[in-house]
Amino acid sequence: MAKRVTLAEVAARAGVSPITVSRALRRPDTVQAETRARIDAAVAELGYVPDPAARALATGRADVIGVLIPSVTNAVFTDVLSGIYDGLADSSFDVQYAITRYDPGTEEKLIGVFLRQRPAGLIISGIDQTDAARRLLDRASCPVVQVMETGPDPVDMMVGFSHHDAAAAATRHLIDRGYRLPGFLGARMDPRTQRRFAGFRAEAEAGRVFDPDRVETTEVPSSVGGGAELLRALLARHPETDAVFCNNDDLALGALFEAMRMGVSVPGQLGICGFNDLEMMRAAEPSLTSVRTNRFEMGARAVEMIRARLDGRDPGPAIIDLNAEIMARRSTEGPTGNRPVEA
Repeated sequence: MAKRVTLAEVAARAGVSPITVSRALRRPDTVQAETRARIDAAVAELGYVPDPAARALATGRADVIGVLIPSVTNAVFTDVLSGIYDGLADSSFDVQYAITRYDPGTEEKLIGVFLRQRPAGLIISGIDQTDAARRLLDRASCPVVQVMETGPDPVDMMVGFSHHDAAAAATRHLIDRGYRLPGFLGARMDPRTQRRFAGFRAEAEAGRVFDPDRVETTEVPSSVGGGAELLRALLARHPETDAVFCNNDDLALGALFEAMRMGVSVPGQLGICGFNDLEMMRAAEPSLTSVRTNRFEMGARAVEMIRARLDGRDPGPAIIDLNAEIMARRSTEGPTGNRPVEA
């Protein structure tokens, strides 16, 4: 095996001290440009690769931000990752992420794996960790930020929004547009989905338009095809249903396609509202109303909070609520034909 190039060898080649090399690699903005150029040349010439384990041992942490998300195939979470990467673009931190597949046990295991590697910070999606995972996070020696949701009891810091309140606002929008027989379409039915359903139910009950039999759900993951199946099943039982609040945009798009196949006009006979406001909602015909969540900003703000804590600065409030916004489009113009402003 080839001998590993040491920091001392790079320092000797560049004519500086090992401490200066270390500083140039970790915080290049603190080293003069001419010195940094000599160090960069020595690193390239010698093929030096920093040893993260040695750095973690010396500093008590690795220059890594760990990220735990349920999926990378879901654009919701790739938007969060984009915000994280943008927030770290001017830093020496690397990102390591892992996928939990919506499984609390897998998340618990991965939290242990990350913490053993002494990350500089940890970003975790959601607030539904197991008791064992919560104990691990409570003892973590690095800043921890929960994203995509807010709640009353953060592990450390939290940035997101209330799924319950966002769903309630979407339901209120449907009622305000004149729909009086709304239904709910939901898939996977994980805790986040349950909180969205609870928001729908609370607002529908307040408006005296809730019927538990106009709720169509499945435990399988969301898909466009699944949205079509759920709407077909709901309308088979309750053809009078005049609107559906869908747990996410995949289901909403599937509901739109199925309504078109069935000859049900949207929005005249059926209003459709999704959740997350992915790009396809604006591009659909008719364009689909959805709940916009500030996912990119959640990732960027989480990084900002971690960096502030590491730099000894005040990261601000422990809980940051970015709220959510109803993007009213043609799919919820209402049975009376009241047109919203196109978003």
